Amino acid sequence: MLNNSAHQPSSGILSPLLGLGLFAVASGYLMSLLPLALTALALTLSLSAWLASAYYTGLLLGALQAQRLIAAIGHRMAFILCLLILLATVLLMFLLPYASAWLALRLLAGVATAGIFVVVESWLLLVDDDKQRASRLGIYMLTLYAGSAVGQLLIEPIGTAGLVPFLSIATLLALAILAALFTRTAKPHQILHSAVSIKELSSLSKPAFIGCIVSGLVLGPIYGLMPSYLSSSTQWSNKVGVLMASLVLGGMLVQPLSSYLSARLNKTLLQAFAAAIGVLAALAIAMANSWLALSISLLVLGAAAFSIYPIAISQACINVPAEKIVAITELMLISYSIGSISGPLLAESTQSLALKLPLYVALVLASTSMYMLIVASKEKTGRGHLPPTLGV
Repeated sequence: MLNNSAHQPSSGILSPLLGLGLFAVASGYLMSLLPLALTALALTLSLSAWLASAYYTGLLLGALQAQRLIAAIGHRMAFILCLLILLATVLLMFLLPYASAWLALRLLAGVATAGIFVVVESWLLLVDDDKQRASRLGIYMLTLYAGSAVGQLLIEPIGTAGLVPFLSIATLLALAILAALFTRTAKPHQILHSAVSIKELSSLSKPAFIGCIVSGLVLGPIYGLMPSYLSSSTQWSNKVGVLMASLVLGGMLVQPLSSYLSARLNKTLLQAFAAAIGVLAALAIAMANSWLALSISLLVLGAAAFSIYPIAISQACINVPAEKIVAITELMLISYSIGSISGPLLAESTQSLALKLPLYVALVLASTSMYMLIVASKEKTGRGHLPPTLGV
């Protein structure tokens, strides 16, 4: 299939990264704004879990079609189109403050966001060198989380009530569109992109798929429910923005280290280590009795939780030719979306059983750590049938 995609290692990446950064600021603010704005708009708080699941359902649907969109109009125009759709959903959410309308609009927003992720990830990963891919993925995640952290900090100065928050987010998305329209950068060369066959799919790293699913199971509830948890279940409800920024800041700060280790160490073992640290951090959040302890615990949880996805996607791309990269990033996003759809609803059900959100996160990450350790031990001893990429 013909696709206008980047294959040149020296291709300019400023335009997608600048647009991604502005998108991340807007998205970070929006993610925390929605659950906190429900009461002011006379919507039930239980809607937050369904909004998160609707968004990630859209992310899954969008991931299934993103490759076709890129093939039809190219990376740059696909990026602009998806940002325009997302901008429209933000404005419509303020104009239509009804549960059914919000669910439909978040579904559409998820579709657009999937396009943004696949466009930027595939653009940056279309190089042949595994270490350069890891480096570019680290820059991508650093930009994404830095923008998201800044977005969280906008909660307090701009607020969560009225038209201004929605207009602020729409303005940021408009600037992202302008960045893509007017930033001059080297364009990708045209190459042929092909889908991943069933035989090739079976040889891809299973821990990579599991890692992406687990990322969704954890990050979906973190984005969708953590603001509500911090507001209602802790004594620092007036510091939700700063606390969420601490969580995302942890994910940002760990990216250089994650990128460095991912290019040099066993990726399955790295995922096990990250998940184990996340377990301890999640339990610390549940037991935190001071603002400082809670902030540090959130910082560490962010570092652990946000590092799993880039390690997993880097593992999935090992020894994969450039013409398969778009398809691989699409598959990884689909795996992430599957976890993200069910994660908020599962976390919400555990909360109804008197278990807190941090304990749900701890349970998921503990299971993941044990699975990855078992797989890593088989890689070293040669027991079991494992994909060849796992030994890298």
